[in-house]
Amino acid sequence: MPPTLTLSRRLALLFFFAVAAHCPATGISGDLPTFREAPAFRNGRECRNRAQSDSVIHIAMTLDATYLRGSVAGVFSVLQHASCPENVVFHFIATTHRRQELRRIITTTFPYLMFHLYHFDANLVRGKISYSIRRALDQPLNYARMYLADLLPATVQRIIYFDSDLIVVDDVAKLWNIDLHARVLGAPEYCHANFTNYFTHWFWSNPNYAASFKERSACYFNTGVMVIDLWKWREGRYTAKLETWMRIQKRNRIYELGSLPPFLLVFAGEVERVEHRWNQHGLGGDNLEGLCRDLHPGPVSLLHWSGKGKPWLRIDSKKPCPLDSLWAPYDLFRHSPSLFSDS
Repeated sequence: MPPTLTLSRRLALLFFFAVAAHCPATGISGDLPTFREAPAFRNGRECRNRAQSDSVIHIAMTLDATYLRGSVAGVFSVLQHASCPENVVFHFIATTHRRQELRRIITTTFPYLMFHLYHFDANLVRGKISYSIRRALDQPLNYARMYLADLLPATVQRIIYFDSDLIVVDDVAKLWNIDLHARVLGAPEYCHANFTNYFTHWFWSNPNYAASFKERSACYFNTGVMVIDLWKWREGRYTAKLETWMRIQKRNRIYELGSLPPFLLVFAGEVERVEHRWNQHGLGGDNLEGLCRDLHPGPVSLLHWSGKGKPWLRIDSKKPCPLDSLWAPYDLFRHSPSLFSDS
């Protein structure tokens, strides 16, 4: 006869199975999170027909279980503030075998959204990635932004790339319509940042490597918000140039920060400057502690929680930073009922 369970043991087992049944993507069950359906956003009379290709705004984002809640909030924010939301087309990139689940989640959350879902082969970068100061920066999907020109159809000339930890609080058409002139890439630049800190002593002590920035007014830029001319990118074979620096990094350890330094090596000093309002970044703190931060001075069109601290994690842990309250209204995550609620 099996041993009799004490009351405390029964309660402990009941609690365990209740938690297992309610855990989101990062928990015990492994289920992807679920979301409320977003309201339908429609074009105004002033919007041009989406059938005209020059009226469409193309945006690329990655999708995975860890950052899915942030991606959904980002999409929601873009649509809510867009002057012509039906003219926005999203290009989602995923590595996971759960692409069909991700497709279903996007379709049920945004029934009216025009989107495409692409598979990114992690083997393209697996042998080129070297460890960095934060594990999240080492994931293959973090490097997918380097391969947009290969993943997207040749008919897509321009793309906006957005990270999955930001919200847009302005009309994205303003960012889309910036003049890149002869540049391949546009982004906010931050020339006050100490550029030397993004590379190791070995890099700067090697005259061949250090000469990479010679005759360039190189400034730091954050790769979480970029406007890219894909036709010029393909013509200039920029993916191959980025891969070259990744191979050098594997041999000589010339930087510490994931996919950012190769972009700086290839593009810094050759970036079309975008207003700082389009990337109020660093709201997630640094890459080690993720402490709370304030906004940079000036107007705001986009809030970016780059760094270790993510607003959905801090909110769920009951330890939000003040600015996380600006992200919360775009959170469509469907919370499970309390384990001990009366309802």
